[in-house]
Amino acid sequence: MRGLEFALFALPLVGAQTWCGKNYMLGSPVVPPGGHFPVPATSSTPLLALRCSQAIRPYLPEDASSTDGSVAILIDTPVVFSHISNAAPITISHPTSPGSLIVTVSANGKKIASGSVPLNATKHALPFSLSALEPRAAAYDLTCSATFASQTFKATGSLTYLPAKPASIGSVTKMDLRTGALLARPANGKGGAYAPVFPIGFYTQFDNYLAQDLTIPATLKSQGFTVVHPIPDFNNLTALDLVLDKMQDAGLYLMYDMRNTYMNTTSVTAQVNRIKSRPNLLLWYTADEPDGTFDPLDATVKASNLITSLDGGDGAGGAGYHPVSLVLNCEDFNFNSYTSGTDIVMQDVYMVGNNNTFSAVYGTVCTKDYGVCGCDNCIGSFTDISTRMDEFKDRLFINGWERTKAVWTVPQGFGNETYLARYPTGKEFVVESIVGINHGGLGVVSWDDPTSADIKASASALALALPKMKPFILNPSATFKQITTGGVDFGLWTVGSDTLVLGSNINYVSAIIKLQDIGFPATISKVTQFFNSGSQVDPAKFHLSFESVGSGGFIVTK
Repeated sequence: MRGLEFALFALPLVGAQTWCGKNYMLGSPVVPPGGHFPVPATSSTPLLALRCSQAIRPYLPEDASSTDGSVAILIDTPVVFSHISNAAPITISHPTSPGSLIVTVSANGKKIASGSVPLNATKHALPFSLSALEPRAAAYDLTCSATFASQTFKATGSLTYLPAKPASIGSVTKMDLRTGALLARPANGKGGAYAPVFPIGFYTQFDNYLAQDLTIPATLKSQGFTVVHPIPDFNNLTALDLVLDKMQDAGLYLMYDMRNTYMNTTSVTAQVNRIKSRPNLLLWYTADEPDGTFDPLDATVKASNLITSLDGGDGAGGAGYHPVSLVLNCEDFNFNSYTSGTDIVMQDVYMVGNNNTFSAVYGTVCTKDYGVCGCDNCIGSFTDISTRMDEFKDRLFINGWERTKAVWTVPQGFGNETYLARYPTGKEFVVESIVGINHGGLGVVSWDDPTSADIKASASALALALPKMKPFILNPSATFKQITTGGVDFGLWTVGSDTLVLGSNINYVSAIIKLQDIGFPATISKVTQFFNSGSQVDPAKFHLSFESVGSGGFIVTK
């Protein structure tokens, strides 16, 4: 929530009377908000939820000569016991050795790939040749048909294969659907290969900050940040061009925000046509907390379709040259409707310095059905972040969107206003960020900059450490697990014999964790610490020590 900046700005004291569908004015009745995510019914017998998607979106003609295995259809074959999207009954005669399916993949009815795929496979790649298809704006209808013994199954999706970008388009951002990561050429516009991008930066004030000092982009780049998200309105287009030019010169990607006008087709058309030629454009941003303000349920889909139609796509669900993003504030209010209109869904849990049971702004209690306290359905713990991230990821899986959409996190970088009695400390900010990453976040964009010196220094330290993390977090071959033990939230990404360990102590007491407690053998080769926000490693005992709300990044070699 943007401060109401939150309710005071987003929901004025006159006019709208709800936030996340809940009444919040003193004296207003308690009315359950509805809009809850539908929980799928359980099944006593196994179900197969067959899914398929392209490995990279969009494909371009330049990908036709690729030899790295990225031109492929990803097949997922989870066996589940709940009626999630596309789940169908399956009879498995030998559960301990279930066997494989024979899968055939067609695009608009034309066979492009086939192969054997094990049950319970994740992102199993079936290679195909782009020469079988013609590049075009319209997405192809993707059909994956499978047989298992005498049983048949089918999954559908889309495949976007766009023409080479025209001169009016300044850049292309692809999504690696094997990981959810973004792939882009360097932001300076001077050319170079596509590479994974881990966006880290801030929603950034424009008129009173970026536009006032054109040295800021170079400073942000030197601090390790990769993306800037200028906050509209951009009434001075000359100033906007100067700032964006300086961002490009510095090699910073642009996250372009249309929050105030995303439902105005004339304005969106003009803005997209003006910005899409920028070489450092990474992605579009439409709705800012549409669930809070209860925007029309089809608004985000309409905006996304319009944007992609102007950005090289078909405007009917296929991808354009850049993905679309938005942020949701509510824990559970019309998630499906708003998330249908985005490639990247962000969550902005702000729980530091907050009273999550009583609203000092409106003088009311906050419950599941009533009130607004600045952090919807929160308990005031860092677990609010992990819970929200896990819920969003789980919902994507239930809907069959786990390949086609990604989740980012928005750490709290502000305070001393409305609901928030104080700023987070730098160490708390790092905990917020790492917990988001450990629970699937593939981007960290905080609200907002300018922030405190402590937060900026800690955010910079984390950003400067990201080059050590990217080869693990954004690697399609990495295996991942998340563990919370002893009050420390860990993410572990393994590539070969090395494991990236990110840990954040989510409590305000110190903690010591043995590597064996998070799954490592008693004997390992070495542990190297590359990031320190109140932590250290004992190389003799292979213990990790964390201060109160301390965090650390380590490479463990078996």
